Amino acid sequence: MNWIKLAVLLILVGSATSCIGTKKLTYLQESEQQIDSLMNIRQIQKPYRVQTSDLLSIRIKALDQELVGMFNPISDGGLNATGEERLYYDGFLVDNHGNIRVPTLGEINVLGFTLEEIRLKIEEELLTNYFKKESKIFVTVKLAGIRYTTIGEIGPGSQVIYKDQVTIMEAVANAGDIMLTGDRTDVVILRQYPGGQKVHHIDLTAIDAINSPYYYIQPNDLIMVKPLPQKSLGFGVNGLETLAAIASVVTLFTSIIILSTRL
Repeated sequence: MNWIKLAVLLILVGSATSCIGTKKLTYLQESEQQIDSLMNIRQIQKPYRVQTSDLLSIRIKALDQELVGMFNPISDGGLNATGEERLYYDGFLVDNHGNIRVPTLGEINVLGFTLEEIRLKIEEELLTNYFKKESKIFVTVKLAGIRYTTIGEIGPGSQVIYKDQVTIMEAVANAGDIMLTGDRTDVVILRQYPGGQKVHHIDLTAIDAINSPYYYIQPNDLIMVKPLPQKSLGFGVNGLETLAAIASVVTLFTSIIILSTRL
């Protein structure tokens, strides 16, 4: 019967077109099969330049720690906060003008500076106006974690990783991985710059992604993962689910034909 042939054809076409292939799910694929290959990594990570809304951790030490106590944040004994909450209260937020407020030193402009440049800037201010070289002051300036946001076909929410550098693969893993219905070939990164925001794209299924200038994320990045067409079509993400979905359609189609022939 013609309708049976049509149903079989529908199953075959649907199964071939709706399943998500392994090439769309596998990260960092090599173009050719290689064994113990060495990648030529061309990527050189440039020092990060501080932007507005960044949170900095600044600590000043000396041989006599009491001398530098006034420059460090004063911990509130009644504040029951740890981890990220503590950094929120003790860290130095870069305001919309690119300034931070350091105890005693007052406002310091840090917009567009690297962490090393900020460290040298604070150190010079201390040695010029407050201390002698014999005091052996030691200044550390770090990002208070790299914060980013994920939306779309990935574990949504705001994330933070306490490292100096974070790759997008680490960011994805920390967010719970991309869902099976997520498009790994075109991950979108919305990044903040002094002149505004820019949109960047990276293909996480290609090994060349490690050489992308966007392989390392930056604070306040927004990582967006778009859905694959299979999700909007409503088919399953694997062969079994697809077959079940098509079988349901075929069953409904068959029932309609049988009922129509009996009328």
